[in-house]
Amino acid sequence: MHAKYPTPLHPKHKHTIEMGSGKFFREIELPQQKPDGDGALFPAVLTPISNTDFTTKAKLSGFEEAIKAHKPWLESLLQKRGAILFRGFPVTSTSDFNDIVEAFGFPEAFYVGGRAPRTQILGRVYTTNEAPQDKTIPFHHEMAYVPDYPSKLFFFCEEAPLAGGETPIVLSHIIYDKMKEKHPEFVAKLEEHGVIYTKIMTDDNQQSSFTGSGWKSAYMTTDKKVAEERAEKQGTKLEWLENNSVRTITGPVPAVKFDKGSQRKTWFNSLANSYGGPANPELYDPNRSIEIGNGEPLSDEAMADCLRILDEECVAIPWKKGDVMLVNNLMVLHSRKPLITPPRRVLVSLCK
Repeated sequence: MHAKYPTPLHPKHKHTIEMGSGKFFREIELPQQKPDGDGALFPAVLTPISNTDFTTKAKLSGFEEAIKAHKPWLESLLQKRGAILFRGFPVTSTSDFNDIVEAFGFPEAFYVGGRAPRTQILGRVYTTNEAPQDKTIPFHHEMAYVPDYPSKLFFFCEEAPLAGGETPIVLSHIIYDKMKEKHPEFVAKLEEHGVIYTKIMTDDNQQSSFTGSGWKSAYMTTDKKVAEERAEKQGTKLEWLENNSVRTITGPVPAVKFDKGSQRKTWFNSLANSYGGPANPELYDPNRSIEIGNGEPLSDEAMADCLRILDEECVAIPWKKGDVMLVNNLMVLHSRKPLITPPRRVLVSLCK
């Protein structure tokens, strides 16, 4: 079990922070962080240094310039740590958040084939999953079911919850390592055969489900032929049903990937939010299923341990207004805890 309070940063890591960030960023520690196994804490948490002008609302442009000036260092930090939480910077609106995303200069990733209902707010900013906020969204890598998935995610807290509603994150290689140790045969099957995702989509969004995107929204068209072409590019087959619904069959696609940046295998899949068996009956949905690529069902015992390990290893830092979290989608899974006390408004931007 992890200690409640994190261990101090390795001196070498502190030196990197100081040398790389110059006079702009300072790394702090939060009680929710956990050791990443490499002498650092997960995630990295950056704030403005005390004598910077970032603390004034009029200095958003200073934050943007600091990002541009230190982008190589920030990208290196993201690769080493998996996620960066920026806290205490003057990001107060959707427009501010869009400016920060653009300051990083990453190409935009589009949500073609996405399973969650989303709405564009401004520029590159979208709503996060629009399913009822009192419901859990299980752990997943964003769009792990298609070949053209985003490599980076930005989250922005515009309105902080009074209770609940955190966005837990977890290092994917830890989940892979622990699952391989606990269930080597199950993991071997996943590595050899991959997984197949099947889902029935209606023509309109079903807001009650966290995977409730309709096919018109998912494929950004009302034309069935165009939808078929866009789905085919993602390795998805469409089978049209009555009432203008469609069965989507994706895969086999990898359930485990080798991340070149970290030189580690990762649990790169959506098993936890596609599995509705005995270990997670509340997730049962007759319109959604997942199986191993050779046609075998998922092991209920293995999935029970997977869900437990994800919960044990994750970090859930309560949101504060103005927080921006940058996540390496190749290294980190994310989820959503139920909102207990509103309000909550967290927005997202996807990047290649």
